[in-house]
Amino acid sequence: MKEYSSILNNIKRYINLNQEDEAQFIEIIQTCRVRKKQMIVQPGFTCKHQTYVNKGALRSFFLSQEGVEHTIQFAIEDWFISDFNSYINQEPASLFVEALEDSVIQQIAFDDVERLCDSNPKFERFFRKVAQKSFAYSQNRILSKLDKSAEERYLEFSDQYPLIVNRVPQYMLASYLGMSAEFLSKIRKRLSEVS
Repeated sequence: MKEYSSILNNIKRYINLNQEDEAQFIEIIQTCRVRKKQMIVQPGFTCKHQTYVNKGALRSFFLSQEGVEHTIQFAIEDWFISDFNSYINQEPASLFVEALEDSVIQQIAFDDVERLCDSNPKFERFFRKVAQKSFAYSQNRILSKLDKSAEERYLEFSDQYPLIVNRVPQYMLASYLGMSAEFLSKIRKRLSEVS
């Protein structure tokens, strides 16, 4: 039961669970280890799972036609990650999801989640709330990119997610923030001189 405590605590932030609910959810979890640089989602293949990071770090990204990587999401302990468009619509993925460190992940399959939500409305509520929160975050990210300077975006992200800033390669962080690694390096240098 201890190996499931983190994911269950995550769910309990949104809904109340009794022992029967917990047992139902644990039945659909698959725990596995992935190695650094291992891909768990790739373009062209339908994403069958949502992935919860129990230990480690992952990111999702896509490659432009020019071969440039664009980081979409980071996920560290207690976060979910997936190609959510592929997962929700059960169509081929457009994103890669890659382990940035050796990681322990817990996956829940699309069909299992659908059956669970049909049989237990609590979980329908949980997944709805998580989807709403994710949508709100995505909207804020778009607005930030449109309205804030590169330096403001970096400061906002590093203030909100200091663990990620110090854990991921600079070029990936720059990609996520919509700037070159060289420009991010200049921002960091300038900020360290001011401090």
